[in-house]
Amino acid sequence: MARGYSLAALLRHALSGHRDWPAAWRMPEPKASYDVIIIGGGGHGLATAYYLAKNHGITNVAVLEKGWIGGGNTARNTTIIRSNYQQDGNARFYEHSVKLWEGLSRDLNFNVMFSQRGMINLFHTTAERDSWVRRYNSMRLNGIDAAVLGTAEIAALVPDLDLSPHGRHPVLGGVIQRRAGVARHDAVAWGFGRAADQRGVDIIQNCAVTGIVREGGRVVGVETTRGRILARKVASCVAGNSSRIGEMAGLRLPIESHLLQAMVSEPVKPFLNVVLSSGAHRVYVSQTDKGEVLIGGRLDGYNSYSQRGSLPVIEEIAAGAAALLPRLKRLRLMRSWAGLVDMTMDGSAIISKTPVEGFYLNGGWCYGGFKATPASGWCFAHLIANDAPHPLAERHRLDRFTTGHTINERGAGPAPHLH
Repeated sequence: MARGYSLAALLRHALSGHRDWPAAWRMPEPKASYDVIIIGGGGHGLATAYYLAKNHGITNVAVLEKGWIGGGNTARNTTIIRSNYQQDGNARFYEHSVKLWEGLSRDLNFNVMFSQRGMINLFHTTAERDSWVRRYNSMRLNGIDAAVLGTAEIAALVPDLDLSPHGRHPVLGGVIQRRAGVARHDAVAWGFGRAADQRGVDIIQNCAVTGIVREGGRVVGVETTRGRILARKVASCVAGNSSRIGEMAGLRLPIESHLLQAMVSEPVKPFLNVVLSSGAHRVYVSQTDKGEVLIGGRLDGYNSYSQRGSLPVIEEIAAGAAALLPRLKRLRLMRSWAGLVDMTMDGSAIISKTPVEGFYLNGGWCYGGFKATPASGWCFAHLIANDAPHPLAERHRLDRFTTGHTINERGAGPAPHLH
């Protein structure tokens, strides 16, 4: 039960239409200065603030959000959680994230609705099969659960999947991670936000950062729509807007911002109990707790800072989903949206100090932002607190792009040949 609420109080609030329901976090005015300012009040920023307070005792922290908590990219994703990565640096990082997810509701005392329903990545050609079996072997060597499935095993798990040899891209098999799953995106933001607030973190909404304040080459604060705020350290957690904030700090980042679209159908009775992904069709499909069929796919293919998608990609994604699950042809799409993602050149994230003293970067998450939320906050908080990378994120340095020590994970998304 939520801290501070009796059963009687919960019933009273519920029966009153949630009027007078207490706020989940404070609405403080920004102070003149903080030890740490985190730019971005999405999942990564809130998780970083929470773990700074919990793991390192740093509570004089402000999270600055230009809108409202849970209103940015945190609300514009498809909520898939997995650790089926091939490169050692990413595999261990995302596996740590899955382990944090498994205890997150208890840790935050807030139900994030983590459902470990499993994820199947289909392969349609012998070359795809070889690629996925290599990834399966890498996962097993890193202690990550995985299994290779034949078509009979897949048919038992997904009876509605088209396994005909005459399909657009006939299915030859797949790799499943049974501990993968989904979570409720807004609950994750609310849970981390409330938990950080309870440990003394100031969450400042409607506070857009308009500039980075530097003295003698060092970052000493930020300019915002609510005035100047000083800080010993400034950390960026702004997803697709990383290059914009980086430019304010005098950095040109190896990041491109793209749109990633998704959509949901009208709700129907449960029929899909796993997350299904196909690189050949460039699509992934799951069913929400409300019965909606959630469908996502490839990048739009052009650079943009907008959150508006394009009809051709929606048509392509819908066609791919219907080819996999023909019953979807009868459903009506209810809504679609576009999330803003920052893509690095090697397909892996950046958790790093920067050449600008006092400025720290968390970005470049490509397709992996939501699933990384707890581990991202965990490792970024460690970096900010200790000025040294967490062992799980040692390879995610910004300077890897100049030294050549990249982490090539370009096959980790739904359309690997495009990324």
